[in-house]
Amino acid sequence: MLSFLQYLISGLSLGSIYAIIALGYTMVYGIAKMLNFAHGDFIMIGSYVIFTVVTTLSGGSIPGLLVAIVCCTLIGVTTERIAYRPLRGAASPLAVLITAIGVSYFLENLALLVFGSDTKSFTPVVSWSGLVLADGKLRIQGVTIITIIVSIVILIALQTFVNKTREGQAMLAVAQDKGAATLMGINVNRTISITFAIGSALAAVAGALLCSAYPSLTPYTGAMPGIKAFVAAVLGGIGSIPGAMIGGLCLGIVEILSKTYISSQLSDAIVFGILIIVLLVRPTGILGKNIQEKV
Repeated sequence: MLSFLQYLISGLSLGSIYAIIALGYTMVYGIAKMLNFAHGDFIMIGSYVIFTVVTTLSGGSIPGLLVAIVCCTLIGVTTERIAYRPLRGAASPLAVLITAIGVSYFLENLALLVFGSDTKSFTPVVSWSGLVLADGKLRIQGVTIITIIVSIVILIALQTFVNKTREGQAMLAVAQDKGAATLMGINVNRTISITFAIGSALAAVAGALLCSAYPSLTPYTGAMPGIKAFVAAVLGGIGSIPGAMIGGLCLGIVEILSKTYISSQLSDAIVFGILIIVLLVRPTGILGKNIQEKV
């Protein structure tokens, strides 16, 4: 029983990381109606910034995290301005999707040129060893506890920001109808830029927690977690902030339990199999809503 509880807690920790990444996906999609498939690479960039601050500049992990948040925010806003904004009115949404994939490959290859392909040893941001319970039979790592707490705090903060602030209300208006929002005096470009800034900052936090839990870093570190977080966003209902949280937690638990009780080699297949089932049974996800379009 204790071993199952240990795996369940590990699944919640991994799911919390997926949830934080998925929140970035769902924020951008909910407001800008586009999928930023370069989001996973923002995680990698943020992790490399922390690594550079700690190893090269001899700074601490927390200052490194703050610098990473600033850098990822600037990269996210710049990417939206240069790569995505000119294509916002494109006839086909595939143009933005292909551009996002191109940005992803660009960031990965830039990291290869700057940092090389060898695996870097990441210094965990969380140094707390954690808790030992049940006479040493149940060990909960500090990064596990911190990750779960951080994800809950971020969820509450985002919900409060969207529902209680002027900028959050502007995001909701832009998500409903960009044209009507413009007529009401809302700066759509600024609102979407703020959305990208928030999502990119969350990517930096997710990268710090991911590499603290799994302390290795390569130019492809954010690729698979980014894709799985997208699955989590779809599972929870892409565009829904609570849905991203629920989807991330569910996916993390399923992945850890499938690795433990079924096969570590089949765990990724199970995760993506869930995506296929969700799209077939409930395409809008757990908390997603059907949107009727007038023609």
